[in-house]
Amino acid sequence: MKKRYFIAGTDTDVGKTHITEALLRAGQQRGLTTLGLKPLAAGADLIDGHWSNDDARRLLAVSTLKLPYEQVNPVLLRAALAPHLAADMEQRRLTAQRLAGFCRGTLMTQQAQLTLIEGAGGWRVPLNNRETLADVAIELNLDVILVVGMRLGCLNHSLLTIEAIQRDGLRLAGWVANCIDPQMTSLDANIQSLISRIPAPLLGTMPFLGVGEAAPAAWLDDRFFDI
Repeated sequence: MKKRYFIAGTDTDVGKTHITEALLRAGQQRGLTTLGLKPLAAGADLIDGHWSNDDARRLLAVSTLKLPYEQVNPVLLRAALAPHLAADMEQRRLTAQRLAGFCRGTLMTQQAQLTLIEGAGGWRVPLNNRETLADVAIELNLDVILVVGMRLGCLNHSLLTIEAIQRDGLRLAGWVANCIDPQMTSLDANIQSLISRIPAPLLGTMPFLGVGEAAPAAWLDDRFFDI
């Protein structure tokens, strides 16, 4: 079994890293070797004289294959902005081909049974004047798992994102409902609305978690390991 997926989100701050971590942990609990990659990250912290990104550190910590930080997150931008804006501030140029090349180089040498490549922001976040992060997933030709941040507006965001994924010629393998708003009205009805409209299985519903709370053991559908 070698499964590789691109983890996309309906927007920024919808919990892509949180869900990627949880999926990697579930794989490890199944006895799989796991690897999480964050090819592009915007927003860096200076820790012990080295710049790094919190999302990438979290993926590195939960992966069973332990790589140097630079392989997990080969392109790090310091400002927590849209990637093309953060890159402009550092006079750097982003390209989908280069980002995909970093991933291919790692995937050639690291044969994890479950590899998750996490995007940054939403599906159409710009890399430069003509490319978006979606072009990285297209270059890698990966199936997509969509993290839906369950909050007001998520129906529109989800369906538009799925239309874009399909238009780009990639397969939506499944989606996760991440309950990021504990006060969301009609949460169950919204999830059912998405189930009836999304042409891919709901892989799991992650409840809202407080600081330090662990994900419930049964949040993920076993179908995740068969998609």
